[in-house]
Amino acid sequence: MAYVVVVTASMPRQGASRAPLRSAPKLRGQTIGVLSGQSPLGAVLAANERGWYPMAGSSSGQQDSRESVIGRVARILAAFDRRNSALPLSVLAERADLPVPTAYRLVTELVRHGLLERDEDKRIRVGMRLWELSTRGNDRLTIRNIALPYMENLFESLGQLTTLGVLDGGTVLYLERLTPEGMDVERAHIGQRHPIHAGSTGLVLLAFSPLNFQEDFLRRPLPRYTADTVTDPGLLRRQLAMIRRQRYAVATGIGMPDWTGMAVPILDVDKSAVAALSVVYARGKENAAAAIPALQAAAFAISLTLGSRPRRDED
Repeated sequence: MAYVVVVTASMPRQGASRAPLRSAPKLRGQTIGVLSGQSPLGAVLAANERGWYPMAGSSSGQQDSRESVIGRVARILAAFDRRNSALPLSVLAERADLPVPTAYRLVTELVRHGLLERDEDKRIRVGMRLWELSTRGNDRLTIRNIALPYMENLFESLGQLTTLGVLDGGTVLYLERLTPEGMDVERAHIGQRHPIHAGSTGLVLLAFSPLNFQEDFLRRPLPRYTADTVTDPGLLRRQLAMIRRQRYAVATGIGMPDWTGMAVPILDVDKSAVAALSVVYARGKENAAAAIPALQAAAFAISLTLGSRPRRDED
């Protein structure tokens, strides 16, 4: 079945602000494409890729936005988190800041393609198809797969929360976490993000990032999360230099007051951190003498497996 994308280039109503459709000249009321064999959403997405940008809320008249369909789909997917893994349509629309009819149409197509699913209570959740696509050709997941056996060894030997994190979009993103029974550190769940300067993982990743990235980060506001969070750029800069010299970070109470994190970098051939390995202890029960050498040995082995050859005695 063929679906037709129709763009009507009309004059904006009085008082309205509407940008012209990009790459679509002389299209007043004309059909600009027939996309055979695609779903309605697929046709719209194809038109979006060609620069024919449908406006958010244009069919309902409830919004005056220049956001593309892809932008609205992204907001729907971003509405889910660990506490909100299954949502009624009305709640999903509210969290995505979309009119319910718009959310319904997009969700229906995303369900059809397996990117979202509906459970027995008609709530909507992320679909397995989305997870499947996300695992294809993803370098971050390659790091996770290589690191996991070493993380499991660390977890067995130390018996502490063990995590793998990377920098992504100005935050720490956790790729993996192994947790002892009965222990729950709120901010280190898989797929969760954490402020860079508020944990050992972020500090060690920042210390082994390019200097221009460090300086750009230090020019930003540094929010305080606990009484121990370092918010002074000069002091944080000195801490980063020390972390780089000693090749590990220890952070007590800077993101969560009751926990101490110890982290080491997983380095590439340029001695930049591609990820960080960490263990987390309850505050006051730290064992750095056991944790730091074990972390460094595991990180070194992961770096070797990834294809780099860091020297243990390099500065």
